[in-house]
Amino acid sequence: MEPENKITGIILSGGKSIRMGENKAFIEMEGVPIISAIYSLFKELFQEVIIVTNQKELFTHFDSRIYADLIPNKGALGGLYTGIFFSTFHYSFCVACDMPFIKKSLVQYLIKNIRDDDVIVPRTKDGLQPLHAIYSKNCLDPIKNIIEQGKYKIIDFYHLVKIKIVEENDFFSLDPLRESFINVNTPEELLSVKRVKKTI
Repeated sequence: MEPENKITGIILSGGKSIRMGENKAFIEMEGVPIISAIYSLFKELFQEVIIVTNQKELFTHFDSRIYADLIPNKGALGGLYTGIFFSTFHYSFCVACDMPFIKKSLVQYLIKNIRDDDVIVPRTKDGLQPLHAIYSKNCLDPIKNIIEQGKYKIIDFYHLVKIKIVEENDFFSLDPLRESFINVNTPEELLSVKRVKKTI
């Protein structure tokens, strides 16, 4: 069935994975590469899926649009800019390729919070979660502005746009363990996450 949401799902897979020692997108969790799990979920949720990567040849087996960074070497912020730029729709939901436990119900909840804001971002006790958030096309110029100032954190442009923060108390029941925001950067983190999943 065709997804109803006229929203693009963006998967950022441009990181160098230096600390992990291998491409994080293809690390298997419960027998499935992380990016494959994200992609399957996105195909259920969104009418369009974009993968932003500087290794396009690794992702050609996915039925999605694939783009290299328009502004190279600017980390996740540059990848976000690229995804939003090429998105067909006004809004895009963006995640990193190393987030294995994204919850469909939580993404749907964030989508329901779209009004006329430019960023819809969850906040947990750990702070804002900019790599599990919704962005509008209105973010393009502010992102470029911030990059030109030599700033590369995603949250650095938030003060330039209309932002809606969705507090943890409002979505706690959908993800009480905050698994949606787990990412794996090192072999140690990967082992830790796998141990935790075995005990749940």
